[in-house]
This record gives sequence, structure tokens and C-alpha cells, in this order.
Amino acid sequence: MHLLKVLVLGSSNFTSTLIELKSYLKFNLFEGISKLDKSSKDKCDILFIHEEFVSPTNKDIINKSDAIKILATNKVDIQNNYDALLKIPTTINEINHIVEKCVAKKTFSKNSSITIKNIYQLDKNEKKLVRDDKTLIITEKEIQLLELLLHHKKPISKNFILSSVWNYSSDADTHTVETHIYRLRKKINDTFFDENFIQNNKEGYFF
Repeated sequence: MHLLKVLVLGSSNFTSTLIELKSYLKFNLFEGISKLDKSSKDKCDILFIHEEFVSPTNKDIINKSDAIKILATNKVDIQNNYDALLKIPTTINEINHIVEKCVAKKTFSKNSSITIKNIYQLDKNEKKLVRDDKTLIITEKEIQLLELLLHHKKPISKNFILSSVWNYSSDADTHTVETHIYRLRKKINDTFFDENFIQNNKEGYFF
């Protein structure tokens, strides 16, 4: 958590209070009281924003940031365009908790959708492959195999797949790779009618 870069934006009282608590926080805290420009917003993982900072100009820049956005506010009816709302006054534990929760949620969401061949979506969390309105449930080994193929632009050999996915376990050999790929190809063809999802040549397997 210490590697996270959190930019705090708000009044001098708000930011100075957080800066004083810096040693108790589970992330790197940076101060940005007066302005938020493109370079500063792109260098942080999280924007920690006090409600007084949200002017029309700043709001536009905030909305364009890819960082996680946490709004500190004491209002109950504020329009929620943020990843999380932190009700103030608050505690150190609650600040740390909400940052950890937002990062975990973003990591989970990032893992949940990987595009393959521009038309398939691989959901690692729910272990499924989706195309249009069709869904195929797949195994953990099949997910590892698909990720391996996705991350290599050139064909990969059975031995390389064996070492990467099965770690040369005593109960696995190249026939294990062939069997799993055969079964996965069949499942994909049965569900999506795609005979060319995983291809192969003399050098190995590829998308």
C-alpha cells in the first residue's frame, strides 16, 4: 500500500491536517492545495478531494483523470460521481480503510474483463469467456493458458506451456497440454462455433 500515490486536494486546513497524519497513513500522501493540472493528476493513483475544492473548473479536470477519486464531504445528498465518499469528520482507520477498499475494487474490476481477439471477453473473477450473448464457463488452467497465449505474439511450444501453466509437475507432460487444448477448443467451438480460436503450426500454439 505504501507505493500508492495519493494527491490530497482541498483547503489549507484540510490538507495540513492530513499531512500531519502522514506517518499513520498506509500510502504516500502528496499535497496539492491550490490547483490540479494535467501533469499532477496523471502522476497519482488516487485523488483525495475535499468538497470545497470541487469548483466547475476543477471538476472538469477531476472527471478526466483515470485515478481513483475519493470525495471527503459532510453532505448526505451530494451527487455521487466519485469512486467513494468519505464522510467527515472521520478517523485515520476509516481513511486507510476506504483507500484500501477502493484499490481492491479497482484491481478486481481490472481483472474482470480482458479482451481476446477483439471479440471475446475473459472474466477471470467469474471464470467465464463471453462473446455476444453466449457465455462459456472455463477452468483456472484454461484461464492461465488463454492469458499465456494472449501475452505472446508468436507461437509458443508445448514445453513452454507445460513449464508456465503446470510448472513441470510430476503428473503432467506434453500430452497434458495437448489434451487441455483439445478440450478447450471443443468447448469453444461447441459454444461459439469458432474452429480457429486457438491455432497451431510447427512452432506451437497461438491466437
